[in-house]
Amino acid sequence: MDRPGRFNGMRHIAFTMPNLEECVQFYTEIMGMEILNRAHADLVYLSCGNDNLSLGRADLPASGVQRMDHFGFIVDSKEELEQWYLYFQSKGVTLLDRPHDHGDGARSFHLTDPAGNVIQPLYHPAISGQRFSRPE
Repeated sequence: MDRPGRFNGMRHIAFTMPNLEECVQFYTEIMGMEILNRAHADLVYLSCGNDNLSLGRADLPASGVQRMDHFGFIVDSKEELEQWYLYFQSKGVTLLDRPHDHGDGARSFHLTDPAGNVIQPLYHPAISGQRFSRPE
């Protein structure tokens, strides 16, 4: 099976932290991000307008060690997401789940790279389809 084209950028990353509300306040009030969606009490999505930051509550205390849960590559449509899923499946890539819908209109699935890093191909209506141009 041929690769379905190119991803539209790596513009999603997810971190976990025990002090979720303090971090949400930091990213909104200090960094200037906007809340896209509070999925539930332990998960908040933020954006600068062309990206997606997921902050999830962790059970472990803060240790000063960065806690990346996964990172995501953006696709332009739900159909393209399905093509990527079939492509990864045909290549024998380790798939952690099947494409599934999120409460905010997004759709995604998860896989691992050879080092075990979790990657999330993601369709998200707030950022999918955006194009960036190089400054002239």
